[in-house]
Amino acid sequence: MSKADKIKNFDPNSPGDPNSNIYGLPFTCEEAEIVIVPIPWDVTVSYSDGTSKGPDAIFEASFQVDLYEPMLKDAWKIGVAMEDVSPVIRKKATALRRDAKKYIRAFTNGKVNKEAKVILEKVNKGSEWLNAEVKAKVLHWMNKGKLVALLGGDHSTPFGMMQALAEKYPSFGILQIDAHADLRVAFEGFTYSHASIMYNALTIPQVSKLVQVGIRDYCQQENELIHANKERVKTFFDRDLKHENYLGKSWAEQVDVIVAQLPKHVYISFDIDGLDPKLCPNTGTPVAGGFEFEQAAYLIQKVAQSGKKIIAFDLNEVSPGKDEWDANVGARMLFRMCNMMALSNEKI
Repeated sequence: MSKADKIKNFDPNSPGDPNSNIYGLPFTCEEAEIVIVPIPWDVTVSYSDGTSKGPDAIFEASFQVDLYEPMLKDAWKIGVAMEDVSPVIRKKATALRRDAKKYIRAFTNGKVNKEAKVILEKVNKGSEWLNAEVKAKVLHWMNKGKLVALLGGDHSTPFGMMQALAEKYPSFGILQIDAHADLRVAFEGFTYSHASIMYNALTIPQVSKLVQVGIRDYCQQENELIHANKERVKTFFDRDLKHENYLGKSWAEQVDVIVAQLPKHVYISFDIDGLDPKLCPNTGTPVAGGFEFEQAAYLIQKVAQSGKKIIAFDLNEVSPGKDEWDANVGARMLFRMCNMMALSNEKI
């Protein structure tokens, strides 16, 4: 059946078919305009793991999301589809997480001996392997003319995607929604730690600007790096944004200032812990404060409406708990981000 026939025969008001692709949509990755690449990886997390289960949990929760988008008539027709989760990545992630835990125990106890150093090297090489896998997957779909989203996993997972974008765009900016600055240098010894993703992103020459929003947990070293790179890094700290609110400045006014900092081409990196932790209580490193769902969604919407182009995005650090609450929130944010990326690329 052709994509046109699938659209003709699909009822967007019916319950999601669990045998379909994400959100109950009938499209394959070849047919969809937007392809979601799931990466079940949380090897280097420093507090609690579980984000490797995020892609599966979000996929399952997606069938509870209604497809009506008030801003965009029949947005579902553009086609969104998710790749199957790679069993190779999943298996490697599970094995390396066991190794990483051994190393973290040694590091925490101040006993980084020869054996621990061997483990560290193994984990770092495994992360390099993942970066190459992600880059290849993203380039595969981009070369087919698809818009691509990455679904983690922890926040280390999109580095390969950023490398892929660097081959497609001579210059682009990153909008980071996050509780953490993620500017640590090889945190705990892991070169590609989830806490080092933006430090590593800044090693990519094509990344012209990093705009961080909602940051509320960071160390002195990160603060110094931010202030030493004022032309390339602009950070909107959660505390400052809240204090401006208390003094009468609206979120709409603040968003205008944030969006103005971004260049023409924008990659959005969304760590779910950028939200208020009541919306993501099981995420790996929750921090008090943060955004309401619609606050974050409004920011992304304004980027899409600004004339700037959302070239790709990631959503990461969703860790399911005993219920599907975190995954439900993640599935809804993912859907909104897909629609806004489509809008900014005039796919609708």
